[in-house]
Amino acid sequence: MGQMKAVVYDEYCSPDGLELRAVERPVIGDDAVLVRVMAASVNPVDWHRLTGTPSIARLEAGLRSPKRHIPGSDLAGRVEAIGSAVAGFKPGDEVFGTAEGSLAEYVAVTEDRIAHKPVNLSIEQAAVVPVAGLTALQGLRDCARLEAGQRVLINGASGGVGTFAVQIAKAFGAEVTGVCSGGNVEMVRAIGADDVVDYTATDFEEREQHYDVLFDTVGNRRLSTCRRTLKPKGVYVMVGGPRTNRWLGPVARVVAGRLLFALTSEKFSTFVAKDDEDDLRFLRDLLESGSVVPVIDRRYDLSDTQQAFQYWERGRTSGKILVTV
Repeated sequence: MGQMKAVVYDEYCSPDGLELRAVERPVIGDDAVLVRVMAASVNPVDWHRLTGTPSIARLEAGLRSPKRHIPGSDLAGRVEAIGSAVAGFKPGDEVFGTAEGSLAEYVAVTEDRIAHKPVNLSIEQAAVVPVAGLTALQGLRDCARLEAGQRVLINGASGGVGTFAVQIAKAFGAEVTGVCSGGNVEMVRAIGADDVVDYTATDFEEREQHYDVLFDTVGNRRLSTCRRTLKPKGVYVMVGGPRTNRWLGPVARVVAGRLLFALTSEKFSTFVAKDDEDDLRFLRDLLESGSVVPVIDRRYDLSDTQQAFQYWERGRTSGKILVTV
């Protein structure tokens, strides 16, 4: 079976508690694929599982101690071995997708959670796509029902999900306004935004414009203000929320949103992105066509995963944080 290097945590902790250790290499079943992980990335879900915050997250992650001890959910790498029932992949294939515990040298994953890597992307570029790309795609297409010609406001346009959302919305034919800090205005414009609002200089709610969709990755504006920014029958899609509520976190905003929008023509929507092989292929097509290009902020080695999480905690990322394995 052998061993491998992996980033490990035993109890809920801050990023300081992460350690690089030798652990047992995973064993695959008949329906699984063993992937040699070459790159991964850091996502909000990884931080929530690591820290056990907000407290309500422990209902899924483990009440007293974490069920999972290796963080990571994005991956790109090479197929090392396949189970006897696997038909879509063979050893040597380069793949990207999602798997629990991807901040390790190897990971076992079912074939419905991976797809062949886009031919025009490096392994590193492919590794930052899955979670953020699926979130942006499913939020815009399935929750917002975004259509060509509609106007969409993306709050947090320079972040991991935001940079994908800007480009996917443009690929769908929407008119896109991005909200970000002044230092990221040119980047957000370069990836396709028709208009960019520097929130350090102007609040988007002060502009006399209304949108069919408000795609919110940050959750830093009052819900009543967000509702007023929408056109009648417009859709507010909540993807991310503030970390200020220790017990409920974004759940408190979800409850408030459903109550506020219950009797209005505008709609409130939130969701958790699903692992979906077809959607990974859809993203691959967008990537191979050049309609979507991953934005990587910083790169860290696996041994420096602590620093990668600490950088994410500061909330100033421009695109995705890459971890090479």
